[in-house]
Amino acid sequence: MQFANRELNIVHMKKHNGMRPQDIVVLIKIISLQQPDWKNIDIANAILISPSEVSEALNRCKIAGLIDSKKRKVNMNSFFEFLIYGLKYVFPVQPGSVVKGIPTAHSASPIKEHISSGNDIYVWPYPKGTQRGQAIEPLYKNLPKAVENDKMFYELLVIIDTIRVGRVREIEIAIEELKKRLRNA
Repeated sequence: MQFANRELNIVHMKKHNGMRPQDIVVLIKIISLQQPDWKNIDIANAILISPSEVSEALNRCKIAGLIDSKKRKVNMNSFFEFLIYGLKYVFPVQPGSVVKGIPTAHSASPIKEHISSGNDIYVWPYPKGTQRGQAIEPLYKNLPKAVENDKMFYELLVIIDTIRVGRVREIEIAIEELKKRLRNA
């Protein structure tokens, strides 16, 4: 009888089909809002995805242990650990051709203040961008537009891109900047 109950529980568990890039973006947006009373529609509108995509992202994050069981509060320690040790392997990126876009990684604040990058500029491709540099694919295609009105959101994504594509020193700086921001969130 116990075996049958255990089998029944397994059938009703949600399946985790792996993280998707927008899952990270949803969690970063929740952190940048710095308020507990957000709604899925607010996140969806802010990052330019559908409310159902937000709901699916929150479900995947819950199963992965990156958000609490009520899907309201990011588990900062687990999320930090994932960003530092897993992100660049799950969502790798290679700099591409030179394009017009919005600076990211070590080419944008808060990382650029610590590093002299010279001509080595990274950007998210975006027609309304102000700089030219090597293309870095953003975690989600609408990010260049979604960061326009949220400085903290943009800075967190810049830090994350530095972890994804940076060299050892840049990554160390990014980790320290991430610690500062997550500690205050």
